[in-house]
Amino acid sequence: MRILVVDDASHVRAAIKTALEVANHDVVAVETGPLGLRAFDQKAFDAVIVDVFMLEMDGMTLIKELRRRAPRLPIVVISGGIYGETALDILTTASGLTGVAYLQKPFRPDQLIAAIEKAVRGAG
Repeated sequence: MRILVVDDASHVRAAIKTALEVANHDVVAVETGPLGLRAFDQKAFDAVIVDVFMLEMDGMTLIKELRRRAPRLPIVVISGGIYGETALDILTTASGLTGVAYLQKPFRPDQLIAAIEKAVRGAG
């Protein structure tokens, strides 16, 4: 599978990229929503992993743009913390979308793979 990873934390991007490559996935990892959209427009991806809280473009805005381009795209939403009611609303919304799985940081590689599989099953 070719997977796009969008997370503004370099250590998280690197860890996810390594875990997915060990599991024989082709991975493109970028640090901002706009770069994610650019990468998505240049290559075909089977799934996307999106951090909720990013500075330049938040994860929900990115998800809406990705879904506009590819309505059945499997997406894994990741987050490092709950920051009040807004975050709870975002996570509730994300978990209710078809083909979307949610994963709380920190997570293990097997949890990441399971979340991707769940998103893919939900999008099918």
